[in-house]
Amino acid sequence: MSVSAREETAKPVRNFGIDLKTAGPLVALIVLCVLGYSLNPAFLSEGNLANLLTRSAFIGIIAVGATFVITAGGIDLSVGSMAAFVAGMMIIIMNSAIDVMGVSVWTVILGCGCSLILGIGAGFINGFLTTKGKIEAFIVTLGTMGIYRSLVTYFADGGTLSLASAARDIYRPVYYDSFLRIPIPVWVFIGVAIIGWILMNRTAFGRYCMAIGSNEHVARYSAIKVDRVKTWTYVLQGLCVSLATIIYVPRLGSASSATGVLWELEAIAAVIIGGTMLKGGFGRVGGTVIGALILTAIGNILNLTDIISNYLNGAVQGVIIVVAVYLQRGNLRAPKRKAQE
Repeated sequence: MSVSAREETAKPVRNFGIDLKTAGPLVALIVLCVLGYSLNPAFLSEGNLANLLTRSAFIGIIAVGATFVITAGGIDLSVGSMAAFVAGMMIIIMNSAIDVMGVSVWTVILGCGCSLILGIGAGFINGFLTTKGKIEAFIVTLGTMGIYRSLVTYFADGGTLSLASAARDIYRPVYYDSFLRIPIPVWVFIGVAIIGWILMNRTAFGRYCMAIGSNEHVARYSAIKVDRVKTWTYVLQGLCVSLATIIYVPRLGSASSATGVLWELEAIAAVIIGGTMLKGGFGRVGGTVIGALILTAIGNILNLTDIISNYLNGAVQGVIIVVAVYLQRGNLRAPKRKAQE
């Protein structure tokens, strides 16, 4: 082979086509917006968009944490129950603090601080049992899902835990107020998404998560502290759950055994729709954000149009998960066939 031929072979091939795997979720979101507007013009009204973005913030924040867990080859089924437990404990702590501290901003700050501690602690327990206890993440988080849900039911005595009205008035702006005409929960979502993107794409932690999810044994031989990194992914997940809970509690000012039901399904669906591989090894935080918006948009369209019952929203999400995983499976097979050829 001549030198010129070698140089031509060495030149990188530029692909000016569109990567459907990257652009697919965004295209789907745009199509949904067009469909929603065509079915009901109120879909793109300022009020409805604000409501849609605010509702997507809860699942989106949790899904950002789930992106790291799934990228590292794990799974967390306890996030919905964890959110209910944390919300219930926040309310109990703030109601108790009113008797000692009175009603003030510090009462709310105390509740938020306890939420962060509880979320991080719950995430650490999941991570520790998975890595040091050598128990499958599915089993660990399935168990803690039942534990957290039972605890909040016990503390509420089978009913509902309600925040004192005086504290609710102080806490209410966290959910209902806006900054630059954008709701506060959306700003929190944006901040979490940006930090998550930086962690995943610009730090060693993100690279370690992908390496562990791709091949845990190779990652160990590469001197990556696998157990520590995987534990931190669950801690990050717990932190995201606590942040989502902090902005969720002032919405209704209550918590019960019904709080956070199916949040784990929605978080996992958002992650998978966004292009993160369910088996681990590759994560896309930006795609997760779009996935959360897609899920919320679907529910919003169902509410506005009555195409099918809104009670079937969970069924629609389940179908989306199955289809998304199937499409991922097809994308994985294609490179293998090319390699064989």
